[in-house]
Amino acid sequence: MKFLLLEDDHILSETLALFLSREGYSVDIALDIQEAEALSFKNRYDLYLLDINLPKGSGLELLSTLRHAEDDTPTIFLTAQIDMDSMAQGFALGAIDYIKKPFDPEELLIRLRAKFREERLYYGDIVYDPKGGVIRKDGSIIDLGHVNNELFILLLTRVGAMVPKEALYECFDHPSSNALRVAIATLKQKLDIDIKNIRAKGYILEKV
Repeated sequence: MKFLLLEDDHILSETLALFLSREGYSVDIALDIQEAEALSFKNRYDLYLLDINLPKGSGLELLSTLRHAEDDTPTIFLTAQIDMDSMAQGFALGAIDYIKKPFDPEELLIRLRAKFREERLYYGDIVYDPKGGVIRKDGSIIDLGHVNNELFILLLTRVGAMVPKEALYECFDHPSSNALRVAIATLKQKLDIDIKNIRAKGYILEKV
Protein backbone atom coordinates (compact mmCIF):
# COMPACT_ATOMS: atom_id res chain seq x y z
CA MET A 1 0.00 0.00 0.00
CA LYS A 2 1.16 3.52 -0.81
CA PHE A 3 0.65 6.47 1.54
CA LEU A 4 1.05 10.24 1.25
CA LEU A 5 2.26 11.83 4.48
CA LEU A 6 1.78 15.59 4.90
CA GLU A 7 3.87 16.64 7.88
CA ASP A 8 6.00 19.80 8.15
CA ASP A 9 8.13 18.42 11.00
CA HIS A 10 11.12 16.96 9.12
CA ILE A 11 12.19 14.62 11.92
CA LEU A 12 8.69 13.25 12.52
CA SER A 13 7.97 12.79 8.82
CA GLU A 14 11.24 10.93 8.21
CA THR A 15 10.75 8.81 11.33
CA LEU A 16 7.21 7.78 10.35
CA ALA A 17 8.19 7.10 6.74
CA LEU A 18 11.08 4.89 7.83
CA PHE A 19 8.92 3.03 10.36
CA LEU A 20 6.11 2.40 7.85
CA SER A 21 8.53 1.37 5.11
CA ARG A 22 9.93 -1.30 7.43
CA GLU A 23 6.37 -2.59 7.82
CA GLY A 24 6.02 -2.95 4.05
CA TYR A 25 4.29 0.33 3.23
CA SER A 26 5.47 2.86 0.65
CA VAL A 27 5.42 6.47 1.86
CA ASP A 28 5.80 9.76 -0.02
CA ILE A 29 6.49 12.80 2.16
CA ALA A 30 5.11 16.30 1.59
CA LEU A 31 6.26 19.16 3.82
CA ASP A 32 3.57 21.63 2.75
CA ILE A 33 0.15 21.72 1.12
CA GLN A 34 1.43 22.70 -2.32
CA GLU A 35 3.77 19.71 -2.41
CA ALA A 36 1.00 17.41 -1.18
CA GLU A 37 -1.38 18.65 -3.90
CA ALA A 38 1.22 18.04 -6.59
CA LEU A 39 1.94 14.52 -5.36
CA SER A 40 -1.76 13.64 -5.04
CA PHE A 41 -2.31 14.70 -8.67
CA LYS A 42 0.71 12.78 -9.91
CA ASN A 43 0.26 9.54 -7.95
CA ARG A 44 -2.43 7.23 -6.67
CA TYR A 45 -2.42 6.61 -2.92
CA ASP A 46 -4.23 4.15 -0.70
CA LEU A 47 -4.20 6.53 2.28
CA TYR A 48 -3.50 10.14 3.18
CA LEU A 49 -1.86 10.92 6.53
CA LEU A 50 -2.39 14.65 7.05
CA ASP A 51 -1.25 17.06 9.71
CA ILE A 52 -3.90 19.70 10.44
CA ASN A 53 -1.95 22.71 11.67
CA LEU A 54 0.62 23.77 9.09
CA PRO A 55 2.61 27.01 8.66
CA LYS A 56 0.72 27.80 5.45
CA GLY A 57 -2.77 26.34 5.55
CA SER A 58 -4.47 23.32 7.04
CA GLY A 59 -4.76 19.64 6.31
CA LEU A 60 -8.52 20.15 6.51
CA GLU A 61 -8.33 22.67 3.68
CA LEU A 62 -6.28 20.25 1.60
CA LEU A 63 -8.75 17.40 2.13
CA SER A 64 -11.64 19.69 1.19
CA THR A 65 -9.85 20.57 -2.05
CA LEU A 66 -9.18 16.91 -2.82
CA ARG A 67 -12.78 15.92 -2.14
CA HIS A 68 -14.04 18.62 -4.50
CA ALA A 69 -11.72 17.08 -7.10
CA GLU A 70 -13.54 13.75 -6.52
CA ASP A 71 -10.58 12.24 -4.68
CA ASP A 72 -12.07 9.93 -2.06
CA THR A 73 -8.80 8.45 -0.75
CA PRO A 74 -9.15 7.35 2.91
CA THR A 75 -7.59 9.90 5.26
CA ILE A 76 -6.22 9.89 8.81
CA PHE A 77 -5.42 13.17 10.53
CA LEU A 78 -2.34 13.49 12.73
CA THR A 79 -2.65 16.51 15.00
CA ALA A 80 -1.43 17.95 18.31
CA GLN A 81 -4.80 19.55 19.02
CA ILE A 82 -8.15 17.87 18.56
CA ASP A 83 -11.19 20.08 19.01
CA MET A 84 -14.77 19.15 18.30
CA ASP A 85 -15.14 21.56 15.37
CA SER A 86 -12.06 20.18 13.61
CA MET A 87 -13.17 16.61 14.23
CA ALA A 88 -16.65 17.31 12.91
CA GLN A 89 -15.24 19.00 9.81
CA GLY A 90 -12.74 16.21 9.20
CA PHE A 91 -15.26 13.40 9.51
CA ALA A 92 -17.72 15.34 7.35
CA LEU A 93 -15.01 15.35 4.66
CA GLY A 94 -14.64 11.58 4.99
CA ALA A 95 -11.70 11.19 7.37
CA ILE A 96 -11.58 7.70 8.84
CA ASP A 97 -9.62 8.51 12.01
CA TYR A 98 -7.76 11.06 14.12
CA ILE A 99 -4.52 10.41 16.00
CA LYS A 100 -3.38 12.89 18.64
CA LYS A 101 0.29 13.86 18.78
CA PRO A 102 2.55 12.80 20.30
CA PHE A 103 1.83 9.14 19.52
CA ASP A 104 3.73 5.89 19.35
CA PRO A 105 4.22 4.74 15.72
CA GLU A 106 2.97 1.34 16.87
CA GLU A 107 -0.41 2.95 17.60
CA LEU A 108 -0.58 4.19 14.02
CA LEU A 109 0.32 0.71 12.75
CA ILE A 110 -2.41 -0.91 14.87
CA ARG A 111 -4.99 1.55 13.55
CA LEU A 112 -3.87 1.02 9.95
CA ARG A 113 -4.18 -2.74 10.23
CA ALA A 114 -7.61 -2.40 11.82
CA LYS A 115 -8.87 -0.01 9.14
CA PHE A 116 -7.69 -1.98 6.12
CA ARG A 117 -8.20 -5.58 7.11
CA GLU A 118 -10.54 -7.63 4.92
CA GLU A 119 -12.32 -4.66 3.35
CA ARG A 120 -13.71 -6.34 0.25
CA LEU A 121 -14.67 -4.22 -2.74
CA TYR A 122 -17.72 -5.10 -4.81
CA TYR A 123 -18.54 -4.21 -8.42
CA GLY A 124 -21.65 -5.93 -9.72
CA ASP A 125 -20.88 -9.66 -9.66
CA ILE A 126 -17.16 -8.99 -9.13
CA VAL A 127 -15.52 -9.10 -5.69
CA TYR A 128 -11.97 -8.04 -4.84
CA ASP A 129 -10.53 -9.45 -1.61
CA PRO A 130 -7.45 -7.38 -0.68
CA LYS A 131 -6.41 -9.84 2.03
CA GLY A 132 -5.65 -12.54 -0.53
CA GLY A 133 -5.32 -10.26 -3.55
CA VAL A 134 -8.03 -12.33 -5.25
CA ILE A 135 -10.61 -11.20 -7.80
CA ARG A 136 -13.76 -13.28 -8.18
CA LYS A 137 -16.56 -13.08 -10.74
CA ASP A 138 -19.74 -15.01 -10.07
CA GLY A 139 -17.85 -16.74 -7.26
CA SER A 140 -15.01 -18.00 -9.48
CA ILE A 141 -11.44 -16.72 -9.22
CA ILE A 142 -10.36 -14.74 -12.28
CA ASP A 143 -6.67 -14.87 -13.17
CA LEU A 144 -5.89 -11.56 -14.85
CA GLY A 145 -2.13 -11.60 -14.49
CA HIS A 146 -0.19 -9.15 -12.33
CA VAL A 147 -0.42 -6.03 -14.51
CA ASN A 148 -4.11 -6.38 -15.36
CA ASN A 149 -4.86 -7.21 -11.75
CA GLU A 150 -3.21 -3.97 -10.60
CA LEU A 151 -4.98 -1.98 -13.30
CA PHE A 152 -8.39 -3.28 -12.32
CA ILE A 153 -7.80 -2.59 -8.61
CA LEU A 154 -6.71 0.95 -9.45
CA LEU A 155 -9.86 1.54 -11.51
CA LEU A 156 -12.06 -0.19 -8.93
CA THR A 157 -10.85 2.00 -6.06
CA ARG A 158 -11.74 5.07 -8.16
CA VAL A 159 -14.96 3.75 -9.71
CA GLY A 160 -16.91 6.52 -11.44
CA ALA A 161 -13.90 8.85 -11.53
CA MET A 162 -11.26 9.26 -14.20
CA VAL A 163 -7.89 7.66 -13.47
CA PRO A 164 -5.14 9.54 -15.35
CA LYS A 165 -3.04 7.55 -17.79
CA GLU A 166 0.06 8.51 -15.84
CA ALA A 167 -1.29 6.72 -12.77
CA LEU A 168 -2.22 3.63 -14.81
CA TYR A 169 1.25 3.55 -16.37
CA GLU A 170 2.67 2.87 -12.89
CA CYS A 171 1.26 -0.67 -13.14
CA PHE A 172 3.63 -1.47 -16.03
CA ASP A 173 7.32 -2.28 -16.06
CA HIS A 174 7.52 -0.84 -19.58
CA PRO A 175 4.55 1.53 -19.95
CA SER A 176 3.21 2.68 -23.30
CA SER A 177 -0.09 3.83 -24.75
CA ASN A 178 -0.42 0.63 -26.76
CA ALA A 179 0.28 -1.62 -23.76
CA LEU A 180 -2.37 0.25 -21.77
CA ARG A 181 -4.95 -0.05 -24.55
CA VAL A 182 -4.35 -3.80 -24.85
CA ALA A 183 -4.60 -4.28 -21.08
CA ILE A 184 -7.83 -2.29 -20.85
CA ALA A 185 -9.32 -4.33 -23.72
CA THR A 186 -8.37 -7.53 -21.88
CA LEU A 187 -10.05 -6.33 -18.69
CA LYS A 188 -13.24 -5.44 -20.56
CA GLN A 189 -13.32 -8.84 -22.22
CA LYS A 190 -12.46 -11.04 -19.23
CA LEU A 191 -14.60 -9.20 -16.68
CA ASP A 192 -17.37 -7.97 -18.99
CA ILE A 193 -17.14 -4.44 -17.63
CA ASP A 194 -17.54 -0.97 -19.11
CA ILE A 195 -14.34 1.08 -19.05
CA LYS A 196 -14.65 4.46 -20.72
CA ASN A 197 -11.71 6.04 -22.51
CA ILE A 198 -11.28 9.77 -21.91
CA ARG A 199 -9.20 10.65 -24.95
CA ALA A 200 -5.59 11.55 -24.14
CA LYS A 201 -6.42 11.79 -20.42
CA GLY A 202 -7.30 8.47 -18.83
CA TYR A 203 -10.00 5.86 -18.18
CA ILE A 204 -13.13 5.54 -16.06
CA LEU A 205 -14.65 2.35 -14.69
CA GLU A 206 -18.32 3.20 -15.06
CA LYS A 207 -20.55 2.86 -12.01
CA VAL A 208 -23.05 -0.03 -11.97
